Amino acid sequence: MTGFLGEYEATLDAKGRFLLPAGFKKQLAESAGEQFVLNRGFEKCLSLYPMNEWQPIFERISKLNDFDPKVREFRRYFLNGATICELDSAGRLLIPKNLMTYASLEKNIVLAAATNKIEIWDQGKYQEFFENFSPGAFSDLAQQVMGGGDNNISI
Repeated sequence: MTGFLGEYEATLDAKGRFLLPAGFKKQLAESAGEQFVLNRGFEKCLSLYPMNEWQPIFERISKLNDFDPKVREFRRYFLNGATICELDSAGRLLIPKNLMTYASLEKNIVLAAATNKIEIWDQGKYQEFFENFSPGAFSDLAQQVMGGGDNNISI
């Protein structure tokens, strides 16, 4: 399978570790191994990339023009806090304190599929996100993102 599907709830222990859900483990490509990169997401969440998904992104960022101030700003923001993490013998991943603070993670979290990565959200913020998003707003967004041009597909 290419990418991830699903949404799982998990709990952080006192050290900031969580058990990677079996549903996601089953979807990992064999080439992914047990190493991941944990990074700040675009919203106040974290992005968990299997190493095989992170490497092409990092290579692309590495090739950007360092003389462009926007590139340097993007690179600093995107790579700031990116951390290599590995599953421990119990199948847990450790979230560094600075990333827990960024995403306001406390105890209950949601792991949500986001194509080639997994987003990690504070459970309350994740629920709030969907409670504040109406079906009409979702329909409008779908039209803007998926309708017309090369993106015109039927869902």
